[in-house]
Parts: sequence; C-alpha cells; structure tokens
Amino acid sequence: MKILLIIAASLGIILIVGQFIFMKTTSDIEMYSYKVLKKYDLFEIRKYDAANFSYVTMKTDSYQKSSGSGFKSLAGYIFGGNDKKESISMTSPVVMNLEETVTMQFMIPKKYNLDDLPKPNNPDVKFKTETEKFLATIFFGGWSNDRKIAEYTAKLKALL
Repeated sequence: MKILLIIAASLGIILIVGQFIFMKTTSDIEMYSYKVLKKYDLFEIRKYDAANFSYVTMKTDSYQKSSGSGFKSLAGYIFGGNDKKESISMTSPVVMNLEETVTMQFMIPKKYNLDDLPKPNNPDVKFKTETEKFLATIFFGGWSNDRKIAEYTAKLKALL
C-alpha cells in the first residue's frame, strides 16, 4: 500500500511539473492577432491584423496528404534551414488554405520584415504579406482530418 501511494504521488508530481513546463513554453509563442467582432453560439466573426507569412503550396486538395509535408518544409526553414542557419520562433496557429491546392502558412514573428528574413534552403518555401481580413470561424475538437474539415465547412456555410 505504501509503495502504491509513493507511485501515485510521484506520478502526480510529474503531471504537475509537466503541465507547468507546457504552459511556460506555449505562453511565449507569438499569436496571429485578431479581434472578435461578433460571437454566435457555434461560430464567430473575427478581424485579423495584417501579417507576414512563410508558406508552401502542395498540389493536392487533401489536408491529410499535405499537412505532414507542408509542416516539414516550413519547420525546416524556421529551425535553421536557411542561408544564415538562423532559427526563427514558431508562431500560432498554423494556417491552411484548402482549395484545388493546399497552402500551409506560418506567420513570421513581428520583429522581422520580409526583406530581413534569411533565404530558405528549400525553394518551395516562399513569403507573402496578408492584409487585414475578416473571417468566420467555427470550432471543433480533436485532430483535423479531411472528413471533419468538410463537415464543419458545410456547417459553417449553412450557419452563415
């Protein structure tokens, strides 16, 4: 009984320390800034600020076929896969546009302008500036997949 109590206490301490570390590391991530203009029960209307992005475009219309390779290309760039071998901070969220092709985007931290960025080693990584924009957003939990994205896209269109 005493051993089980020690094991349970140890696991509890590990869980608490893990949560603290997770909260500390994620609180330093720069976020794509927006303002909620109108909140509904199942979705909201947001105004996103202008921002610079690195991006890759993949010749598929599937989230599942493109998300891994797109993330690998962009993460390679920000983790030093560039002419200066410079690490660039991760930002959140990862933005994906799913149309005839899939474009994955990482926001560039605000301290950089496009002219000062190191050149990517991967020629598929490109850069652009997005002007402020207004978006309707819907929430869903769990991991994304093509079926869930199609379901919630249809739901959002019906709600709008």
